[in-house]
Amino acid sequence: MSTLIVYLPDGAPGASTEWAYLLTPDGRTVLQQGTATAALLPQPTRPVEVVAVVPLHQLSWQPVELPRGTGPGSARLQAVLEGLLEERLLDEPQQLHLALGPAPEAGRPQWVAVCNRAWLGAALQALEAAGRSVTRIVPELWPAAHAEATPVLRAVQAANPDEHGPRWVLTGLDASSPVISWPLLGLVDSPQPVLPPLPEGTRLCAEPALAQQAEAVLGQAVTLEPPATRWLEAAAGPWELAQQSFASSQRNRITRQGVRALQAVWQAPAWRPLRWGVAALLLAQLAGLNAWAWKESQNLRQREADIRQTLTRTFPSVTVVVDAPVQMAREVSALRQAAGQAAGNDFETLIAALALALPPGRQASHIDYANGELRLRGLNLGAEETEQTRERLRQRGYGGQPEGEQWIVRQEARP
Repeated sequence: MSTLIVYLPDGAPGASTEWAYLLTPDGRTVLQQGTATAALLPQPTRPVEVVAVVPLHQLSWQPVELPRGTGPGSARLQAVLEGLLEERLLDEPQQLHLALGPAPEAGRPQWVAVCNRAWLGAALQALEAAGRSVTRIVPELWPAAHAEATPVLRAVQAANPDEHGPRWVLTGLDASSPVISWPLLGLVDSPQPVLPPLPEGTRLCAEPALAQQAEAVLGQAVTLEPPATRWLEAAAGPWELAQQSFASSQRNRITRQGVRALQAVWQAPAWRPLRWGVAALLLAQLAGLNAWAWKESQNLRQREADIRQTLTRTFPSVTVVVDAPVQMAREVSALRQAAGQAAGNDFETLIAALALALPPGRQASHIDYANGELRLRGLNLGAEETEQTRERLRQRGYGGQPEGEQWIVRQEARP
């Protein structure tokens, strides 16, 4: 499944607004990257996922502790969040979009992502109008979910350099620290740059254009991390900001989660041994089915050959075998007639079996015999008598079936 990742721009988007984007066929590699207006964004191949990345400077992070009975599916979640955060927010809660972190648990601190509701809605509507309906909304960076997370210090270039400029961004310092951001240029110009104490093992990253400045401040080498790497990690991350009024239907969310899980199993390197194992199992099953079908076909041909051989050996006069069972029955019937013995479907045999099966005193008013069948009229049997007669005939190897005013008696086929 191909994924179009769109980095949301600042301000109200218009027809000429440039959107940064990248197109990935597997969630790990970049197929196409650049900027374009919404109408000229690439159209991924189906099935497709469009992921909107919310810039880090558009988000703030607030810790909350949900009361019990409140969760992502709760109808009063928005009201609860607004009440918990009302004193901490600069804007009115009704003007803000509040999104809970992944797998929230009541009674434990949770992170809430906060951004401007009108700005986010305008960006999503612009993409919708351009035929790029957003299926997921994710933050560019997010706080650590647990204390064991690896801290990462990044030097990043904001999408709007004139307004925000390059910045330091620290994530994962500990489970209680939000995403911390401050200007990078101010630290470079300062005679004594101030950095928070960084734990041992902190990853140091920088965008290629800021690597030299970052190394000058840190006094050590940094790992190059282009924005595309951050966006791919965001798209694969656990956060989903499409909540509350921006949430899709439950069915669509489940479908997206299923598609993402299948995509991970199909493409992720960690699942490669499983994929090879499943492929080998399917090939083995296919080979086994083909071998079994071939063996059964050979057995069937052998049985047919044995039947034909039995027919021609028993009745040498039969030189052409068309339907061995029918021809053998015909030959046996001819032998029986030549010996003066009645066959199972002769008139005498059928009428004798019927006489033993009918209730005492019952007789037919009219009897016809043709093609090994008896057709009788005038029996006038009741429902119970009919069932008893059929059962007695069945015990003798014959079938009796009323059809309208007639009774039909014939010899049943034997396997």
